[in-house]
Amino acid sequence: MSKQTGIIKERSFFSASLEDEVTLLIYLPENFSPLYKYSLLIAQDGQDYFKLGRVGRQLEALMKEEEIENVIVVGIPYKDVDDRRDKYHPNGVKVKQYIRFLAHELVPYLDEEFPTYQIGYGRALIGDSLGASVSLLTGLRYPNIFGKLILQSPFVNEDILEAVENFTSSTRPIVYHQIGKKETAVKTTHGEILDFVTPNRKLAEAIEKKGFSYTYEEFDGDHTWKYWQPSLTPIFKQIFE
Repeated sequence: MSKQTGIIKERSFFSASLEDEVTLLIYLPENFSPLYKYSLLIAQDGQDYFKLGRVGRQLEALMKEEEIENVIVVGIPYKDVDDRRDKYHPNGVKVKQYIRFLAHELVPYLDEEFPTYQIGYGRALIGDSLGASVSLLTGLRYPNIFGKLILQSPFVNEDILEAVENFTSSTRPIVYHQIGKKETAVKTTHGEILDFVTPNRKLAEAIEKKGFSYTYEEFDGDHTWKYWQPSLTPIFKQIFE
């Protein structure tokens, strides 16, 4: 894997929706120039995607080989497990405010600050587990703003399935969805042991019925970065080709 040679800038952004400061980790590739246009990859679990997912290194290698378009990554770290659950869980106390922040505050800010395409298919959301859940909910709520969704082992409950079933927009996001075959007894941060496989298969059926441009993958592994991290390069090749 090539060395990460781009720059990560940390910025603090005040969200009126959340009534709180949000940290942004912004990765600009080595070739960054205001003369080029860039797609956006917005990552929930932002710190994890940079440190454990090595997202900057993987995208940089693909851009250097001209296998994908130019991409800026915006990682949004969570403060702690409670903050993560409040903002990402389908029933979280701040999930509606967080989704509003992504669409109505973060995107206009990024479009003003950077030379982005400023169209839905120029923006992708990515997340793992609960981060994937809120990425899916956001994409369903704002398909014209977020045209691509990468869902790594999402937490799926009835609220998620209902959101897909109730989706009626003529604008359909491109979705890449993966789950590990061994994710049958996942220990959550709240100490529950949950089967992720069965609900994800139900989610796959629900998404397929909607006629999205959709890739569903079951990998031979469990609910860890050991499997999510090496999946990213082939996913990026497909999503940002």
